[in-house]
Amino acid sequence: MVEYIQSTHASVTVDYIVGLDARGFIYGPLIAQRIGCGFVLVRKQGKLPGEVVSTTYSLEYGTDTMELQKDAIQPKQKVIIVDDLLATGGTMAAACQLLNKIQADILDCLVVIEMTDLKGREKVPKPVHSFIQYTD
Repeated sequence: MVEYIQSTHASVTVDYIVGLDARGFIYGPLIAQRIGCGFVLVRKQGKLPGEVVSTTYSLEYGTDTMELQKDAIQPKQKVIIVDDLLATGGTMAAACQLLNKIQADILDCLVVIEMTDLKGREKVPKPVHSFIQYTD
């Protein structure tokens, strides 16, 4: 992931890596440290201190809400979202919606594994890059 970011976004300064709850917390800080930027958490509802911005989204089995600390990212700051898996695309699309609410500039959405048959990429309004594609 680090090499991909360094080659694809070499001409841009990335301000933050945004890790999605919870496996994005494993990859995100390591990537942020390697490329020299900050790291921000997007968590399930009720897990973050302070004032938050939230979005509710549909899942295959109901709804869920994710949150971001309101002052974590300023408008126009450049971010890359990271997570472990892209399946139906709901979580990544919701993360994009959440970051759009605070006017962040989303450069890329990175996932380790994409389940291509589920066509989750079609729901995500920003570029998606996956390193492993799984087809059933």
